[in-house]
Amino acid sequence: MKPVVIDIDRIYVPVKRKKTLDSEVAETIAESMLDIGHTTPIMVRPDGERYVLIEGLHRLEACRSLGDTTISAYLVQARKH
Repeated sequence: MKPVVIDIDRIYVPVKRKKTLDSEVAETIAESMLDIGHTTPIMVRPDGERYVLIEGLHRLEACRSLGDTTISAYLVQARKH
């Protein structure tokens, strides 16, 4: 899988996932990103004109807190039931 760069503003975070956010974890990741950069892409799935976050809430929020407007992400497909 090859990561792509997408606009952070186009990423939708489901309410259930937002509730798991720990701001201290996001802050620690942001500090690490300042030192070594963003090394692990998040995972999103396409949903029309936007993307839905699958994995990487704390990395996403760390990038937002640093003022980034784009993020590296892997595109995955939704599971078919």
